[in-house]
Amino acid sequence: MTSTSSEQRPFQPTDLGTLAVLAWSGEHPEDEKDMPFLLAYSLGDTEEGPEGTAQAMRTLLAETGLPMGGPLLDGAHNPSLPVSLLVEGDNAVVNMPHLNAQCGVPPEWIAAVKLRGHAYFMITTRAWPEAKPGEPVPEEGLAAFAGAEETMLNAAHCLLPARSLR
Repeated sequence: MTSTSSEQRPFQPTDLGTLAVLAWSGEHPEDEKDMPFLLAYSLGDTEEGPEGTAQAMRTLLAETGLPMGGPLLDGAHNPSLPVSLLVEGDNAVVNMPHLNAQCGVPPEWIAAVKLRGHAYFMITTRAWPEAKPGEPVPEEGLAAFAGAEETMLNAAHCLLPARSLR
């Protein structure tokens, strides 16, 4: 006889599978200026598949104190926020407990982060196996995934002040 356990196991970074971070910028509707965005997601490529990586991501967010679905946390007004952003050259590095993720950023992203002083970071529990690191993501695909209600409601949202080594 087998039984299932409702006991939540401790977070293991390997349970996330391949974690990717994607950067883009676009006009923000509130002020019509470019906003630099970062989206962190798993490819869902573990033995447990997308459901397993979603659970691992939920555990990570819970242990880190990042609420799914909102509110938007502002790192400038919340110095104890356990997520930070380092921008150096044409790279963005997001640091949080248990992991660091780096991605290349385009020049327009750099310009937007210099203008605003922060980036909008979203880390979602929803797997996106089609968006593999290093491969281009069509704008329509990005808009469909990042703007989907399922993605937004199953994500933590933060404004991260951009820091540099200088």
